[in-house]
Amino acid sequence: MSFAKPSVEHFPVDDITQLAATLGQLLLASSAQLSTAESCTGGGIAEAVTRIPGSSSWFEAGYVTYSNRQKTRQLAVPPQLFDAVGAVSREVVEAMARGAQVNSSARFAVAVSGVAGPDGGSVDKPVGTVWICWAAAEQLIAQRFLFAGDRDAVRRQTVKAALEGLIQLARGEIPNRG
Repeated sequence: MSFAKPSVEHFPVDDITQLAATLGQLLLASSAQLSTAESCTGGGIAEAVTRIPGSSSWFEAGYVTYSNRQKTRQLAVPPQLFDAVGAVSREVVEAMARGAQVNSSARFAVAVSGVAGPDGGSVDKPVGTVWICWAAAEQLIAQRFLFAGDRDAVRRQTVKAALEGLIQLARGEIPNRG
């Protein structure tokens, strides 16, 4: 039995794949590691970066913590935050990013939590609301987004924004999409 050697050609080379490849080049050049902490994307960021051949050189770990219980268990998010500010908040994604860094010893991390829809939204946090936090060493940068479209569109826009911010951070810039 023979196995085909995987290559990036087996995946459509779309904007997300290109962003992941660019991020990989930057992290490899600086010998830096990345970890992800994902809720609403369900591992989509980790999937995107592991499309890239050689990503094991710079991708350390991915945490898919969909429930609040797992955010606390796997990433040490203080449980009182959920009652105080909700899972879709600056405070929670900052704690998720820090937890991913601590658990994996990665220099860079990204965390996402949001309301992808079609339901689950509220007046304060409508469908499409997503918080992303990027972490580099001790630095944390969190930003709130309101993405349009259906569930798949919200998730895809979140993955893309997360990767774009990581690229900026890896270049020594502050992630900014405003």
